[in-house]
Amino acid sequence: YPDIDVILITGYGSIDDAVEAMKYGASDYILKPFSLDEMILKVVDICKKKKRYVKEKEVAEVTPRFPAVIAETDVMEEVLKEVEIVAPTDATILITGETGTGKDVIARLIHSKSRRSNRPFIRMNCVELNEGVIESELFGHEKGSFTGAASMKKGRLELADKGTIFLDEVGDIPLSTQRKLLRVLELKEFERVGGTKTIRIGVRVIAATNKNLPRMVDKKEFRMDLFYRLNTVMINIPPLRERREDII
Repeated sequence: YPDIDVILITGYGSIDDAVEAMKYGASDYILKPFSLDEMILKVVDICKKKKRYVKEKEVAEVTPRFPAVIAETDVMEEVLKEVEIVAPTDATILITGETGTGKDVIARLIHSKSRRSNRPFIRMNCVELNEGVIESELFGHEKGSFTGAASMKKGRLELADKGTIFLDEVGDIPLSTQRKLLRVLELKEFERVGGTKTIRIGVRVIAATNKNLPRMVDKKEFRMDLFYRLNTVMINIPPLRERREDII
């Protein structure tokens, strides 16, 4: 009966006995005499582990190519409900939250539950690229368009065609590039750097940021029209300090 958890109770135990019991499938080990509180703590701990295992298994069965998302808190349960609602649509999504809250995982989960799940998921970390490189990475470039451009290169948008592009830390995109990204969101078209041919794509955009974009808009550091285009649906991931139960 592999689904039944067993706690071994004995009055003649040792560390070696405990290890041996675990090898044969026992979930835990308790030495007599013991108090009722000790037993309750053991049972509660096993129940928590089993609940987490079941959730991981359920998510893995639905999205085997992507990390499981475990939600032990009500606020993360609400986030996952939002994911279930928006994933099947083609809506542009803005994921907000502090660094390390799992924005990348949520973006991948949305893609895996979408109608584009068998298409590419392309991630681009905008904070890692300087202004001179970001347009080449995003839109691609033609041969000879700049020093070192020895051949034509497709950009991340083109590689993500029919799939999803995830723009991580979108708040770090330079203003000069924001205008071109806005055109992609509005018209689904662009030209490679140094090119004249208009390339049309059918890509879903998911963006994420740890910055306060409305404040950046007020300071003229981020385009208002681009913010509203990205913010069709916003999913906010609360900081881990407010949901410690979700820390594995």
